[in-house]
Amino acid sequence: MYRHPKNPIITRHDIPPIPPQLVDVTSAFNPGAIKDDNLYRLMLRVQSRSRETFLVMAESTDGVNFTVENKIVHFRGIERVQGKIFHIYDARITMLDGRFYIMFAMDMEDGCQLGLGVTDDFKQFDFLGITSNEDIRNGVLFPEKVNGKYLRMDRPNKARHSGGPTSGSTIWLSESDNLIDWEPMAPLINGRFHYWDEYIGSGPPPVKTRKGWLHVYHGVAGHFGSANIYQGGVLLLDLNNPSKVLGRCRCNILEPREIWELAGQVPNVTFPSGMIVEEYDNQGFAKEDSEVKIYYGAADTSVGLLITTVSELTDAATEGDIP
Repeated sequence: MYRHPKNPIITRHDIPPIPPQLVDVTSAFNPGAIKDDNLYRLMLRVQSRSRETFLVMAESTDGVNFTVENKIVHFRGIERVQGKIFHIYDARITMLDGRFYIMFAMDMEDGCQLGLGVTDDFKQFDFLGITSNEDIRNGVLFPEKVNGKYLRMDRPNKARHSGGPTSGSTIWLSESDNLIDWEPMAPLINGRFHYWDEYIGSGPPPVKTRKGWLHVYHGVAGHFGSANIYQGGVLLLDLNNPSKVLGRCRCNILEPREIWELAGQVPNVTFPSGMIVEEYDNQGFAKEDSEVKIYYGAADTSVGLLITTVSELTDAATEGDIP
């Protein structure tokens, strides 16, 4: 695994003026990612100097050099939501049933909810609805039904970082018949007190491999007196019964080390949110030797790119849990 030498690949300076909301922006980070007909697409979280957040698309032919669009993503129909939406952010993109579904966080007066949108061309976006009824975050859809059900991972907000925001220490598996109404099935993993992942949440949507569903998640070490440290890790779920955890990394696979990860709007943050596997076999499984691009938010300020392989990630997931 290595950081791409052009890191950070997107900074606030790459965001064109989009008046009146986005002019001389503060930051661009936590992108959702998808590859569509050899075109890499990122859905960026862009923050204005009013500390409002907006979603903006970027595209690339090589996955490294991105051009950012000069318009804000608008989900048609979201204006029908009852209650004030303060922020929309941290989009996760999943190709499912031939369409691109986007699950994102919505800060509202009663906490964070999970919204769901869909697009076929990344030009027109439609809002499908709020998919939660509690304070919850980090919702990611599986790319196919399992045992006739839509599945997602999510993280209820039932804990709080020391001196920080409401968070959570358990990733859950939930199921649905229609993508809107969800029921929790089972807890998957809990945070490990006193280690690198005390607070946890899903990162990019899971990837289907021969060894299981491969999932990158984030963990927060909160037991340091001076800071919360956001890192990346990996776990492996059973293909036919994703509530069964086959493996979980002992060590993180990504942690803040570079100055642009250590210093910024929120220091000490590497937050994986998008992942693209370059090669799949003819049965839809990610090839073990395939290159993997992991896009992550750095210090809530810019976007970084980590290069790895499927086998490196699955090996990390099965290296042995902390006793």
